[in-house]
Amino acid sequence: MEAIGSFSTAQIVVALFAALGASFIRGLTGFGMAILLVPIMALALPPVEAVLIANGLSVLIGLSELPRLLRGAERSAWAIAGLCMVVTPAGLLALAATGADLARFIIALIALSAFVAVLIPRLLPDQPGIATIGTVGILSGLMTGYAGMPGPPVVPFYVSRSLPRETAKTSMLLIFTFAAGAGLVSGAAIGVATTSLALLTLLLFPAVLVGNWLGNKASGTVSDPVWRISVGVVLGAAALAALIRLL
Repeated sequence: MEAIGSFSTAQIVVALFAALGASFIRGLTGFGMAILLVPIMALALPPVEAVLIANGLSVLIGLSELPRLLRGAERSAWAIAGLCMVVTPAGLLALAATGADLARFIIALIALSAFVAVLIPRLLPDQPGIATIGTVGILSGLMTGYAGMPGPPVVPFYVSRSLPRETAKTSMLLIFTFAAGAGLVSGAAIGVATTSLALLTLLLFPAVLVGNWLGNKASGTVSDPVWRISVGVVLGAAALAALIRLL
């Protein structure tokens, strides 16, 4: 049975549950939607389609929170977001040229890299230099295009520094919104964005709104140390689950 274009009912059900759970984590931690959503959906959908759907959902939920993000983000977020948008097309072109099985494996490794990076001791100063910010922006753009995941370099950059939780969350979410927009534009430019993908994205968006709202409510009840531990747990669980499923 085909429910929307080329997507079966089973694929849509998997995507709905993945979107609800991933958006809850986004609301709780300030990141994690793409890191969780893409590996799970890529098991039921072609990786390029999973990435584009994740990008579409990130743009929609980011736009719904834009005033808060603009008020709370650190200035470095704008530089990282700009670089990310410029580099994203190169990552998407690489994804389109990669076989599906290899792409799924690489996406799982990218999720694992974010977990490892968060475990690294705090080596960054509270005010990182231009070179560090530039490196984060470029890596984030490549990972946005290839895996729909700007988070692996961005999350450690903000979480491992002595920043207020709200500043870290809004900075990350602002970058993720712009990065996802770049991913969508790149997908349209190379001809892999379709009407069916847009319809499925819109179908999943209410689940993302609900999950994100629940996550935000839960976030207000935990302390900063617990929040930072949650970041590491989420990253590790996502990476481990994706690797186990593939292997």
